[in-house]
Amino acid sequence: MMSGAGARRGKGRGAALALLAGFLFFSSPGAPAGAPEGARLSAAESDPVRLGWMQGSPPPPDRLVMQPESDYFGFPKLRWTVCHLRELVPTKQVSRGLGAPRPLPRALDAGIDGVEFTPLGGTEPMSWEASLAANYTDGILILHEGEIVYERYSGCLDEAGSHAAMSMTKSLTGLLAEILVAEGRLDETATVGSLVPELAASAFGNATVRQVMDMTTALDYSEEYADPNADIWAYSRAASPLPKPAGYTGPDGYFDYLRTVRPAGAHGRVFGYRTVNSDALGWIVSRATGRDYAALLSERLWSRIGAEQDAYLTVDAKGTPYAGGGLSAGLRDLGRLGQLLLDGGVSGGERLFPEAVVARIRAGGDREAFARAGYPTLPGGSYRSMWWVFHDPHGAFAARGVHGQTLYIDPTARMVIVRFASFPTASNREIDPTSLPAFRAVADYLLRRGRAGN
Repeated sequence: MMSGAGARRGKGRGAALALLAGFLFFSSPGAPAGAPEGARLSAAESDPVRLGWMQGSPPPPDRLVMQPESDYFGFPKLRWTVCHLRELVPTKQVSRGLGAPRPLPRALDAGIDGVEFTPLGGTEPMSWEASLAANYTDGILILHEGEIVYERYSGCLDEAGSHAAMSMTKSLTGLLAEILVAEGRLDETATVGSLVPELAASAFGNATVRQVMDMTTALDYSEEYADPNADIWAYSRAASPLPKPAGYTGPDGYFDYLRTVRPAGAHGRVFGYRTVNSDALGWIVSRATGRDYAALLSERLWSRIGAEQDAYLTVDAKGTPYAGGGLSAGLRDLGRLGQLLLDGGVSGGERLFPEAVVARIRAGGDREAFARAGYPTLPGGSYRSMWWVFHDPHGAFAARGVHGQTLYIDPTARMVIVRFASFPTASNREIDPTSLPAFRAVADYLLRRGRAGN
């Protein structure tokens, strides 16, 4: 992932730059909606097992997904890559600890497949089961009252595998920050420069921690992936764990780049989704605790939720974890995390953080600032502590990432949905119409089922 100057050196060069450090490219739900090559393949046609990616000893040359080729995050190779990032880029372990996994009770409900909804902007009903293929779903889990009522895997994923969570990682970063605020270990009103002096001269320096958490910072920084001159490409070049090209003199690593971000206006007025905020927050929580971000995530959450698998975070060349989008994890473990939030910070009878943490997230952020940002599939929504808050009658909120990654929590229905996907295009605007009403329809179904059972 490179600078705008590099991207102008031709179509082939531009594609290489865009995908070279795919672990950062997939960080933004606002990525362009244009269909890449191969996007016309259906979910069944693009299934990575069917296509034979990386099968054989060795795989044939035309079935390889590998470095240094840079198209490993292009569709349809994407559908293999999302389950195999550790084979392509360096990662750091997020340990689950040494204890036994905490069992998740099962009470599967075959009726969920037949739940119907009308897609946003549509007129014809669609079933839940049909939506899975429409959304290129790799794995999906539904918890109701703490029980697994639905679980399905396809494509590259099975119950023993892990999948890229992409920008759902941001929400874990925001959660860690909110926990530290609630515990009095992090002052949300403090300026970033007072906590991380290395950022004092950057655009983040006079922003408050809260403004970073809610992405209301005013930054001279473009995350428009369709623009070859956008700052995201310079950021991507800095973050790449691969050797820098000859003559490169720019920043090296996430933290080095953050120091170069310049201001654009006054903080606190407008919501602007920019991944650099998440990495700045990762630096802040690490500095506040004296713990590496991956270690902190393990100590405060992953090792305490009864996880089945270690998680992993992609890193830059200096080993700095990517707090904005680098997590890979198992489906059930993200379900356990969602249940933790649904239960107000309690897991397995143990309180992991104050209930106020979830209450503050659910309260949402500045809705007017969010509306000005223009998210047509999220009317009336907001953004708080790097969580998407819907402000609907059910009080739903979510962690979201490109290509369809979702951790959706519905407190009214006592429901958690985790979806891993490899939708051909990055933007969630393409997948929301057959996702958000489907989630709500299942929630309503579970509520009706609960009332009928009483």
